[in-house]
Amino acid sequence: MAIIRYVLAKLKPGVSKEDYERFEREVDYAVAARLKTIRSYRTHRIIEVGARLTGGPWDYIERIEVSDRAAYETELAIVGKELIDELYAKYLDRSYTTSIWTELVEP
Repeated sequence: MAIIRYVLAKLKPGVSKEDYERFEREVDYAVAARLKTIRSYRTHRIIEVGARLTGGPWDYIERIEVSDRAAYETELAIVGKELIDELYAKYLDRSYTTSIWTELVEP
């Protein structure tokens, strides 16, 4: 069973998409590749949101497939702590960031 975490994120005022996306490519993807619990990780720029989706607006959505949620959260707290701290210090507005945990419905 695939466990997927979606993270909806909003940039801090004044942060350009170019700066954030450079950080994603150069730092975030590299750290995610080192985490043993992450099977796949990708960040997507949101280009349109349906009118009925409330709680945003968000700029990005991340899709993180993990092997085990508890193990991922433990590993992220240790290996990814500096990354998460930098993300919120420089790029993302924590008050808008939210996660959705899902399980894949197999075909």
